[in-house]
Amino acid sequence: MINLTFHGAARTVTGSRHLLDINGYRVLLDCGFFHGRRAETYAKNLHFAFSPQSLNTVVISHAHMDHLGDLPNLVKQGFTGDVHCTSATLDLANIMLMDSANIQEGDISFVNKLRRRHNEAPLEPLYTKIDIPPTLKLLRGCSYDHPFNITENIQVIFRDAGHILGSAITVLNINDAGRQVSVCFTGDLGRNDMPIIRDPYVVTDSDILIIESTYGNRLHSDIKTVQEKLARVINETVAQGGKLIVPSFALERTQELIYCLHQLKLSHSIPDIPVFVDSPLAIDATDIFRVHPECYDSETAEFLRTEKDPFGFRGLHYVASSEESKKLNDIRTPVMIIAGSGMAEAGRIQHHLKNNIGDKKNTVMIVGFQAENTLGRKIAEKWPEVSIFGEKYKLLCRVEIFNEFSAHADRNDLIKWAGAGKDKWQKVFVVHGEESAALSLADAFTEMGLKQVVVPEYGQSFTL
Repeated sequence: MINLTFHGAARTVTGSRHLLDINGYRVLLDCGFFHGRRAETYAKNLHFAFSPQSLNTVVISHAHMDHLGDLPNLVKQGFTGDVHCTSATLDLANIMLMDSANIQEGDISFVNKLRRRHNEAPLEPLYTKIDIPPTLKLLRGCSYDHPFNITENIQVIFRDAGHILGSAITVLNINDAGRQVSVCFTGDLGRNDMPIIRDPYVVTDSDILIIESTYGNRLHSDIKTVQEKLARVINETVAQGGKLIVPSFALERTQELIYCLHQLKLSHSIPDIPVFVDSPLAIDATDIFRVHPECYDSETAEFLRTEKDPFGFRGLHYVASSEESKKLNDIRTPVMIIAGSGMAEAGRIQHHLKNNIGDKKNTVMIVGFQAENTLGRKIAEKWPEVSIFGEKYKLLCRVEIFNEFSAHADRNDLIKWAGAGKDKWQKVFVVHGEESAALSLADAFTEMGLKQVVVPEYGQSFTL
């Protein structure tokens, strides 16, 4: 008997955790962080709705924190099995989890200062840097399109999800007491024709589909227009003497943005202003991009052949130390600063936003999805006032939204992808989307004739 329980990313975007119980053998698909209101997410990330010690195996779809971030906490609480992922994800996990540990320690230190003022007991971080090495020892990297067995009756194969470097669609081929069942978990699906990485692989031969719905009720602008729009915003901001501040995910979005800026520089479409990548994590992630050209699409491979480094150009500066980061605040001339975190919930970007959102000459560029209740979402929605480090700041600067950069498939992409296997899917679970997006996509799937389309609730279980 096969049971599937949704312990995260159910009618919400973050906290991807889906538990398969296959005749007593327990496989957890992803172990991601929840994001949102601080107190609520701390509790959700700290406590698992299942015993970590009861799990046999974890499979990670990719290295974004809402899919990978709570893995050290799982290990800390007793999980000792193998963690399977692609080779690129394995390399990225090292830097992503260590950075997360640093953030955990810093955030808890700040929160505990506030709690002391109210005579409240201090909190412990979910995990610290000492918890990362034991976690990394459990990771097992595998190439795309090479099947491997986790038990005699369970075969796994990773297909390229086209979302970020190393992202995988996980297909589990299961022998359930003689009954053959294939389960496909998309993780996060990418888009066609995006910079750097390949298009998503289309699965058409599985029975059960677990599919994301981040943009299940929205469409993206054409990626082919992004360079023209990017050049326009940069030129207009520079013309009025302003700065461009970009909250950006260190993994994938920063590299895509740099790649586009490189092309604009080569075509002389933008002025020769300094560009600072103020993120040690982005620096490390970019180095990993350089050693995984097997993930590149043909256009990037050709660019690599002619330009040698897609992620470097004159005027581009990678900022590692906090001292260098602080000096950026003294610059009074036009400049672009790209910093993490991507939803502006932590990291150096908060300092740059604090110092710049009150100036009408400046522009904040939103280049990625912003979850509910995050600072990035409030800026994208142009709240007149936002809170940063517990203080209120007026949002007077220009805000530009670049959904073109989204690494997620949009509504049409998801419908087309799922429709390719329409005659094979026996049951479809729509996850990893805000409720309105998931329900909208589920309705579209039902209208196109997919069988048994379900939008699961948190904690809901199904027998497959």
